[in-house]
Amino acid sequence: MGALIVKPKVPMAKINVTPIIDVALTLVVILMMTMPMLSVANIDVEVPQARTRGIESQSRLTVTMGRSGELAIDDDMVEPARFDNELHSRLQGTGEGTLVVVRADRGVQYAQVADILARVRGAGAQRMAVAASPKTEERQ
Repeated sequence: MGALIVKPKVPMAKINVTPIIDVALTLVVILMMTMPMLSVANIDVEVPQARTRGIESQSRLTVTMGRSGELAIDDDMVEPARFDNELHSRLQGTGEGTLVVVRADRGVQYAQVADILARVRGAGAQRMAVAASPKTEERQ
C-alpha cells in the first residue's frame, strides 16, 4: 500500500468584500432617503395644517418664507432683492418638470404668500405647491 501524503493548509489571503458592500449599499440607501429632508433652510416655520398627499416628484426646489420675511431657496438663505434672479438660475439648471414647494409660516400674510407664488411663476416655474402640515382628526 502507498503512503498517504498530506499537504499543509495554506491560509487564504483574500478578503471577503461582501459584508463591506452590503454596509456601503445600506448607507447609500439611507443617505438617499434622508437627503431631501436636509435640503430645507433652517428657518423656524410653522406651516398651516391641511389634508395633504405626498410629493411624487423627486425633482423639486423648496422656497421658504419666515415670519419676519426672510427667504431661502432649498437650504440657502437669499436676500429678497436677489430672490428672483437666484430662483430663475436654479430653475434653469433643473429642467422643466421641477416642482417648486413654497413653505411659509402660518403667521405670514396671504398677500405675501401670493406675491412669492407670483414671483416663483415669473421665474419660470411650471409646477408649484404650497406646503402644509398634515391635519390630525383632533385638531380639526
